[in-house]
Amino acid sequence: QVQLVESGGGLVQAGGSLRLSCAASGSTFSINVMGWYRQAPGKQRELVAVSSRGGSTNYADSVKGRFTISRDNAKNTVFLQMNSLKPEDTAVYYCKAIVTVDVYWGQGTQVTVSS
Repeated sequence: QVQLVESGGGLVQAGGSLRLSCAASGSTFSINVMGWYRQAPGKQRELVAVSSRGGSTNYADSVKGRFTISRDNAKNTVFLQMNSLKPEDTAVYYCKAIVTVDVYWGQGTQVTVSS
């Protein structure tokens, strides 16, 4: 079992920055992929950025060049640095961890970008 706790969401003006953190606990030695997804009101949950344990990353086209995902494997934590935020980035951001075939989600953290 893996537990994920996100932090760092909040309200920011357009053009501003936020940094999200997700700390994993439990059977963390078996975590491979960690990443961030988001869900805006009335929309499906979508990928924002993911990172494998080996360091490879993948980003949604909409955030490339603005968001950066990073991991501290020693602390079982994944971060999402979000710069140049836009109102369309407003959503609940969820941390996700994949352990072999099991998927775990955090409780979500709200990010609101005002215009």
